[in-house]
Amino acid sequence: MPLRTHLALFTAGLAAATCLTAAGPAQAHTSHACSPSVSLDRFSDALDKTTYEDTFVGNLSALAVGRDGSLAALSDRSSLFRLDARTLKPRSVVPLADETGAALDSEGLVADGDGTYLVTSETEPSVRRYSRTGKILDRLPVPDDLRVSPAGRGQPNGTFEGLTLLPGGRTLVASMEYALAGDPADTVRFQTWNRHGGRFRLADRYTYRTDPGLGVPEIRATPDGRLLVLERGFTAGVGNTVRLYLADPRRGMKKTLLTDLATCPPLGATAKQPQPNPLLDNIEGMTITGRTRNALEILLVSDDNQNPAQTTRFYYLRVRATP
Repeated sequence: MPLRTHLALFTAGLAAATCLTAAGPAQAHTSHACSPSVSLDRFSDALDKTTYEDTFVGNLSALAVGRDGSLAALSDRSSLFRLDARTLKPRSVVPLADETGAALDSEGLVADGDGTYLVTSETEPSVRRYSRTGKILDRLPVPDDLRVSPAGRGQPNGTFEGLTLLPGGRTLVASMEYALAGDPADTVRFQTWNRHGGRFRLADRYTYRTDPGLGVPEIRATPDGRLLVLERGFTAGVGNTVRLYLADPRRGMKKTLLTDLATCPPLGATAKQPQPNPLLDNIEGMTITGRTRNALEILLVSDDNQNPAQTTRFYYLRVRATP
């Protein structure tokens, strides 16, 4: 079934779902406003340069909320952490690997309804399903042209970064970070799979246009079937650019800017290298942790690359919404 059909069905059943809007100025928290639509509640550096059970707690590239309310954090060095959702304190860590036992370049994460995890790796690229103990349960098919060159047209370190399930849990979406060889530089592919009998099969593909010089490190489905999309770039001596967009697959991936995070209040944050706002770092992970009547609660995390000049930082955002 095409993605548009799925979205229509999901949206019809979500009469009470939250819909994001370009909220008016009075709707954002005045003191912590990043834009009319987004406010920053707080940030936390609690896990920066820490270890847990002899595993470095950093290189975090994705977040997901499990069915038990716990917070999962994925390291691109093949570690899956379970964190206390309130304190961020690590509770467990599970090593991940491919079928040969080799480490992954793990980037995207979805906590499925049955307690398993779907994880992308940029290496091939790939999408695998893992048990809570790190056992491989399934591997999804990937179109040949998305594979890393020379097997396909994917750029090394530029393939599957974002991963999300649409409402209803029947459609999985993975976003490439950068354009395929031969495509315009601002063209990023979003690949979908539809679930049939417990297995995912290849489905539609969509095209998303990034801002000049930016890539897509993460996507997350909203309750009404649209997509929150992070766009990110880095310029030496200047720092990071991180923007949050809302994109609608039902309208050809038309996007609306929610905020440029450089406009957020720094709230006392410090940076270890030049940044347009000391709050900023290499933000890669995003998940929806809850919602109120008028807003989605969004948690972001930065990937410190195990670099002393970078920080593992969590950002608590509120994206304004209306019923």
